[in-house]
Amino acid sequence: MSEAGYRTEKDSLGEMKVPSDALWGAQTQRAVENFPISDLRFPRSFIAAMGMIKRASAETNVDLGLLDAGLAGDIIGAATEVVEGRLDRHFVLDIFQTGSGTSSNMNANEVIANRAIQLRGGTIGSKGVHPNDHVNAGQSSNDVIPTAMQVAACVEIDRSLLPALRTLHGALAAKAVEFDGIVKSGRTHLMDATPVRLGQEFGGFAAQVEQGMRRLAEAAADLAELPLGGTAVGTGINTHPEFASRTIARLAAATGLPFREASNHFERQATRDTVVYAHGALNALAVSLTKIANDLRLLASGPRAGLSEITLPSIQPGSSIMPGKVNPVIPEAVTMVAAQVMGNHTMITLGGVGSWFELNVMMPIMTYGLLQSISLLASASTVLAQKCVDGITANAARCQELLEGNLSLATALAPKIGYDMAAAIAKEAFARGMTARAVALEKQVLPEDELNELLDARAMTEPGIPGGGAMPGGG
Repeated sequence: MSEAGYRTEKDSLGEMKVPSDALWGAQTQRAVENFPISDLRFPRSFIAAMGMIKRASAETNVDLGLLDAGLAGDIIGAATEVVEGRLDRHFVLDIFQTGSGTSSNMNANEVIANRAIQLRGGTIGSKGVHPNDHVNAGQSSNDVIPTAMQVAACVEIDRSLLPALRTLHGALAAKAVEFDGIVKSGRTHLMDATPVRLGQEFGGFAAQVEQGMRRLAEAAADLAELPLGGTAVGTGINTHPEFASRTIARLAAATGLPFREASNHFERQATRDTVVYAHGALNALAVSLTKIANDLRLLASGPRAGLSEITLPSIQPGSSIMPGKVNPVIPEAVTMVAAQVMGNHTMITLGGVGSWFELNVMMPIMTYGLLQSISLLASASTVLAQKCVDGITANAARCQELLEGNLSLATALAPKIGYDMAAAIAKEAFARGMTARAVALEKQVLPEDELNELLDARAMTEPGIPGGGAMPGGG
């Protein structure tokens, strides 16, 4: 770019050439040049949260008599454009930067200041609206960045992830009802076990998602306690005593979420324990989705040489060489999302360890991982529900076929004939390629009608002792 394509701005270190049409200033430009590390940028949700904080701060500072109302009005207008995404192209910084996120806070301050200058009819870079004195009034990067992390995460959990999980929970719960009458082999250690109903398995999946939603709600409640107001080290230097409570109340009103001021600014600002805790709930959800996805693809394996107890919707060809092959692509995608989230959890754990004295210095990458995990899990949950679970059908005949050959049915005989004899029947049935029922009938261990009552597979899917009565050797 020619010299005419730049303007000169100053910061405390001197002059910097900034692209003439850029709303950022000297400090952002230094960071652009200092950190050409990756193509990773803060997501839209974080930029919106920064805009919300700057807008609410300006409104509070007017109320407190600390900012001219006319100047603040233009800051509020510019910050609103940030919230709405109209200035995203001016948020240019790499995730890998100063660990406090100071560069990104100044990016927001400079963009909002210069846009406010434009709204006032001035020349960008003139400092008529000052990024530090006006836009950042009452704030520090050290409390703004962690606040933005938490605000963005709470908003995305509430508006994106929890609705997606409710969709998935509903889909699984509906299948639990639909499949409740289908009795099949249970499996433990991947080996045949006593019967369950297919609906019970899907009910278990639904309960996993429900528990995941509960954990996320608890994590979001913890994240809602914000560090804003601590400024540099948690003491609140250079901020009005009422600034934090008033500004946080505005954030709560703007989002409809129960944000509140930190009960201890030193804990909330010097650590990112709340983020580690919250991502723990996301990590647990990733584990839950992996279990569900793996079970679905195992239950659908085949269709001839596998279990084939359910059929997943056919949504795309599965092979470039094997005609007619269809793969469980949605469960596979979900497990890859889960792997990414689990990787993020390791990174966030290490990021949490990066808390030294009064500040954590791993916040940008922790922000990226936290918000990526929320977004990925929301999308994966929606896709799993709509493109997989909703279209699952049960293969009742196959379930019955596998169940009848299940030697663990002999478990129901143990209360009447004893464990040793029941085990001998199961072992002989396996050796001779017969069912446990057939061997028990042949050996006449019990009358046929009593045997049939004990081997009622549907009854085995409920608590209780098959057939009731006394245990062998009892009175």
